Amino acid sequence: MSKVVLITGGSSGIGKSVGEFLSSKGYIVYGTSRSPEKYPLSKFPIVALDVTKNQTITQAIDTVLSKEGRIDVLINNAGVGITGPIEEIPEAEIKNNFETNLFGPINVIKVVLPSMRQNGSGLIINITSIAGYMGLPYRGIYSASKGAFELVTEAFRMELKDFNIQMTNIAPGDFATNIASGRYHAPILENSPYKESYGNTLRLMDTHVDSGKDPLLMAKAIYKVINTPNPKVHYKVGEFMQKFSIVLKRILPDKVYEKLLLNHYKL
Repeated sequence: MSKVVLITGGSSGIGKSVGEFLSSKGYIVYGTSRSPEKYPLSKFPIVALDVTKNQTITQAIDTVLSKEGRIDVLINNAGVGITGPIEEIPEAEIKNNFETNLFGPINVIKVVLPSMRQNGSGLIINITSIAGYMGLPYRGIYSASKGAFELVTEAFRMELKDFNIQMTNIAPGDFATNIASGRYHAPILENSPYKESYGNTLRLMDTHVDSGKDPLLMAKAIYKVINTPNPKVHYKVGEFMQKFSIVLKRILPDKVYEKLLLNHYKL
């Protein structure tokens, strides 16, 4: 029997690549979008879901369950980027980032869990970011929201161990997607003390995304995890140096690692 997969944020970028790849492997795939009508040519069904609105979460999951009777795999992929000096990012934008990257995905998990528990099995894959392992300059809020989701995953795994429901986390590095166009950019203010350093860092970040890896790499990694009997707690997918940066953070003195980041971002 084909497994049923629900991918939040499945209309573009990594989510779309994962959905198309899993569909080609025989999975029954549903993606989500805040505006599913924009994707009539999608290779798999797109249902309406906004992770910041609980009613849409319930409706989307009920829709899939009513059609398929179960959800075997949930891929929490929906997320949004944010850049800017923390001092200058409006509080509303900080809260929105956490609503989208942390609280929303937690609520999706909460709604999916009862059906998985009833079926006696399930797999939840949370897509975070390598940026969640470190506080990056001018990406501090993004790092914080993704890092928090990493820790939530660790705790959730232990709470679910008695129900045969598995959970893991996959942290991608830079991939060639449209995340840069969709994220919130704090404006570069003429009178800002951060004008030069933030502007330079923002251009560097956009270059990293534009030259990022093919999202198909993430799709293949997720496919492998789905077919792994006992997934690990954490996976990292991306350039060698991006993954190695996590190792360096673990072994280097804090100030030495900080100096490496400052040099990388030319700050």
